[in-house]
Amino acid sequence: MKILITGGNGQLGQELQHLLDERNVAYEAADVKELDITNEKQVASYFAEHQPEIVYHCAAYTAVDKAEGEGKAADELINAVGTEIIARTCQKYDTLLVYVSTDYVFDGTRTSGEYMPNDPKGPRNEYGRTKLLGEEAVQKYCDKYYIVRTAWVYGQWGHNFVYTMLNLAKSHDKLTVVSDQIGRPTWTRTLAEFLTYLIDNKIKYGIYQCSNDGQCSWYEFAKEILKDKDVEVLPVSSDQYPTAAFRPHYSVMHLAKETGFKFPQWEDALQKFIKEIDNNL
Repeated sequence: MKILITGGNGQLGQELQHLLDERNVAYEAADVKELDITNEKQVASYFAEHQPEIVYHCAAYTAVDKAEGEGKAADELINAVGTEIIARTCQKYDTLLVYVSTDYVFDGTRTSGEYMPNDPKGPRNEYGRTKLLGEEAVQKYCDKYYIVRTAWVYGQWGHNFVYTMLNLAKSHDKLTVVSDQIGRPTWTRTLAEFLTYLIDNKIKYGIYQCSNDGQCSWYEFAKEILKDKDVEVLPVSSDQYPTAAFRPHYSVMHLAKETGFKFPQWEDALQKFIKEIDNNL
């Protein structure tokens, strides 16, 4: 199968490449220099030349706060328009499309329970709005697709909360982290394995949700990250850290366990990741 990874230089794109390399699976990875997903002619030309049978669509605008202001146009162009172009082109070539989305498509106002894949949507920031538009484009134009929502993503190849906490701990003896936002962390390795699992096991096309199992606040997440470091972590409310974009207070999504995939607990995944990056230093 000919595989294309869009957003090849991103956090998930690089994780997917690492996983496929381990499995000796051939693929093409393209970032904006090789494939501008917002350029319809360039996308058409790329598909005509490479004829991908599977596309892992990891390219996205992810600067959530900038999307509320200076990055609003880019956010719309990449996440909505670009995804529609990819979706229409995949349909033309009978290509299976795997689209990575976000928990931000929900309103995040619950206090308990899990968001199910077909629950009502209500994005409250621009990033969530454009990712939902991307979902709708995939559903409208593609017959063969997986939409996979995720949240709180971290991994080896990118800027993320885990690296931020580890770096801050080097120069601070006390850190404050919000404790009133609850969700599920996601290691890119788990996400990459789930994306490939769907295809390898011919799971029914549709919408799925993937994170590591369990739930926590950002404060609890930080405590676990830094449990072996000489730093004090203190809880604070979101009011003390205002952001341009709305952040959900509760975004625990249902995990697709009906697929047979084993979702590692978030604490176990985190410690494996930390051990992995420690070994690479």
